[in-house]
Amino acid sequence: MAEFVYPPVIRTAMTVFRALDIKIKIIGAENVPATGGAVLVSNHISYLDFLFAGLGTVKGAKRKTRFMAKDDVFKHRISGPLMRGMKHIPVDRTDGQPAYEAAVRALRAGEVVGVFPEATISRSFTLKKFKTGAARMAADSGTPLLPVILWGTQQLWTKGRPKTLTKRHVPVIIMIGEPIHLQPGDKPVMVTRRLRAAMTEMLDRAQQMYPAQPTGPDDTWWMPAHLGGTAPTLEVAEAEDEQEAAAKAARRAAAAEAAGHN
Repeated sequence: MAEFVYPPVIRTAMTVFRALDIKIKIIGAENVPATGGAVLVSNHISYLDFLFAGLGTVKGAKRKTRFMAKDDVFKHRISGPLMRGMKHIPVDRTDGQPAYEAAVRALRAGEVVGVFPEATISRSFTLKKFKTGAARMAADSGTPLLPVILWGTQQLWTKGRPKTLTKRHVPVIIMIGEPIHLQPGDKPVMVTRRLRAAMTEMLDRAQQMYPAQPTGPDDTWWMPAHLGGTAPTLEVAEAEDEQEAAAKAARRAAAAEAAGHN
């Protein structure tokens, strides 16, 4: 089936990256399966991660990834048509089953489906707890998990920081690990632990080989606390996430109550 939206989006992104001299290094491109379904599992440190994770499969095996993303993005007047045109999969956070079933169908049809198992951006830039959905999708579709680690993308646009989409010369590492093939009887919880352990090791390697360091005291925010940066620790970041989720829930409840009175 012809792709009318995905190729120009990729070309546009690459043009912008070249103009900004974003120094992209892809490691492990040979690990992208040439054919067949696969669940691409990426860490999440930036609002742009789907672009870079998807770029890894395009460069690795000329394959396009269909990402699962919250349905709000599909309702936006600009991003909505693009997301639908690229055949990404909308997720309703109040009822994720239809999205799950759509993802399994896509995997069985031979597509690469992209998942962020942390669900939201990690403010600590370390791996948060993983949800088991990726492992369950791989088991239900009979496809492998493809671990992907991104590093450097947080410098461009991340949660709690202003957009710096015009920042130049930022190095970005895209590391693709060996596919993880499930065996009959593998439990999703155990597979998820194995996946997270593999991705933790990959993230450590990506951080060690990253060619840039903070330029001064005001530029340490993008470095994790355990590496001497001023990003919040995982525990502090999780507390901030909980506060934000509670505030959103309160706003939704207030809006629903106000609508009920109208």
